[in-house]
Amino acid sequence: MPEKLRVIVTGASGVLGAAVYDAFKKAGHETLGLANSRATGELQKVDLRNQSDTESVFTKFKPDWVIHCAAERRPDVAEKDPAAAQELNVAVPSTLARLAKSLKYTLVYISTDYVFDGTSPPYTPQSSTNPVNLYGRTKRDGELAVLEVTDATSIVLRVPVLYGPAPKNSDSAVNILLDVVSDQSGKQYKMDHYATRYPTNVIDIADFLVRLTQLPTKRAIPPILHYSAEEPFTKYEMCLIFAKILGLPHGHIIPDAEPPKGDAATTRPRDCHLYTRETEDLMEGYGGLGWTPFEEWWTDYLNKEQ
Repeated sequence: MPEKLRVIVTGASGVLGAAVYDAFKKAGHETLGLANSRATGELQKVDLRNQSDTESVFTKFKPDWVIHCAAERRPDVAEKDPAAAQELNVAVPSTLARLAKSLKYTLVYISTDYVFDGTSPPYTPQSSTNPVNLYGRTKRDGELAVLEVTDATSIVLRVPVLYGPAPKNSDSAVNILLDVVSDQSGKQYKMDHYATRYPTNVIDIADFLVRLTQLPTKRAIPPILHYSAEEPFTKYEMCLIFAKILGLPHGHIIPDAEPPKGDAATTRPRDCHLYTRETEDLMEGYGGLGWTPFEEWWTDYLNKEQ
């Protein structure tokens, strides 16, 4: 039986945070889920921007690991309120890294493939960052803020666009495409057929994180890790898969292969493929990467729902 750990999951009401919280609980760990705007059920309401409240909750719980999923993850929202995105994506992780030092826990900061500009994939953990939008810049600055705290044990985990079980389809940039495919009202949609994405299931990431905490201490975890599924899709191609699974026509969805332009389009990078070989090597004998093919997962999930 693996050692029982004390784990805090922030952003535990979000799509990724909820999956991570469930995975640690199911694995038998003492798990505290934190949320702010959607703190329901057994989740504890904490505004992580309030340093003294955060410190008192963490000090009382005495975590071994903290999985920091809370973030402003919507590029368009970040552009509209840069100060709020900066506070959530940079100041908060900086606080959690300083607490990691004093309370002696391991911090995992969830970051993004959008720290890269998408011009020369694949990107290794050591590749130079060059974010093209404000969201990517705040997440890159959050990485730097976490890693600059000396004598703290912190890990940056970069992941791509995420999908999985969600309270609302609008909670995920992938799940929302189900609504587009299902809208047979005659409305037309232009859909991105320019940027290549690597949609990754939150349940797979959650399972990976549980396994990461079980690695023997002699196996050193590098400060930056990449986790990604390996199947490339544009959003338009994801829509075609959903149309196939749901048995719906997709003539109302028009592929748009032009690069995004103008202020209206929060610039989205072309291809931020994350190179995961180092993560695979790290997890050898502990389940490897363990990602699920996109169409296979959605076919199973949508058939169960109907």
